Amino acid sequence: MRGDELRVDELRVLEAEAVHVIREVVAELERPVLLFSAGKDSIVLLRLAEKAFAPAAVPFPVMHVDTGHNFPEVLDFRDRRLARGGHRLVVASVQQAIDTGRVREDGPGASRNRLQTRTLLDALAEGGFDAAFGGARRDEERARAKERVFSFRDQFGQWEPRAQRPEPWSLYNGRIRRGEQVRVFPLSNWTELDVWRYVALEGLELPSIYFAHRRRVFERDGMLLAESPHTPLRPGEEVREELVRYRTVGDLTITGAVRSEAADVEAVIAELGTATVSERGATRADDRTSVAAMEDRKREGYF
Repeated sequence: MRGDELRVDELRVLEAEAVHVIREVVAELERPVLLFSAGKDSIVLLRLAEKAFAPAAVPFPVMHVDTGHNFPEVLDFRDRRLARGGHRLVVASVQQAIDTGRVREDGPGASRNRLQTRTLLDALAEGGFDAAFGGARRDEERARAKERVFSFRDQFGQWEPRAQRPEPWSLYNGRIRRGEQVRVFPLSNWTELDVWRYVALEGLELPSIYFAHRRRVFERDGMLLAESPHTPLRPGEEVREELVRYRTVGDLTITGAVRSEAADVEAVIAELGTATVSERGATRADDRTSVAAMEDRKREGYF
């Protein structure tokens, strides 16, 4: 068997596993929702959900936790993709949470990433959702490597890694008490390269910022951040135009670009073959605050 044929077979095994997980959730839980950032992982996850129930419609809504610090290209893509698929969008707004006093912003230009936790928990409670699909993968970060596929959260939405249930032979226990939640990660066993190869295999559209383009950026703490009204310059920082792309999308105040000439999917796949740092380690400032930064946020209720 040729190498490309073997890779296709491996992707179809991952696809079948993810589709099985999605169907299990719908069978066991009462009110799921799919978390959608319009990033590559959530785009693949949405495609898998569509496959799981085709030709019927996906039987749950899609939720975007909107920090208000989004890349415009990503929001445009979000609206086009969900309209094309006929999906119902629920927007959980961090700005609204700030305006109503549910969370407090640290100041102008500060990251709103941590503020997403309270916003998400409020939106899950308001919608009565007992399960939330997410696109997290174990290869992204050490705290995510501790996750089960079914990640149980208590009545406060908090995560305790030592209290997770075993999942032998892909058997998933979805029983929860009233008020508890399950975060479900069908892409747990995928890698960043698997995601990109699946994008190529399925011909999936992605936001344009995933591919090389010219953008005005400045360097901060070794990362290239986008010029925007949400990222005021500090003394000594200078804006310049560079050829860059993004490996992940998120709050633009903490999401760094990488220098790249990869202008299409195949070029990105070739580039990733030589990458030695995960996309979060390379481009997310919030994960550099400490070795336990992600785990601390997950314990509070983060994705």
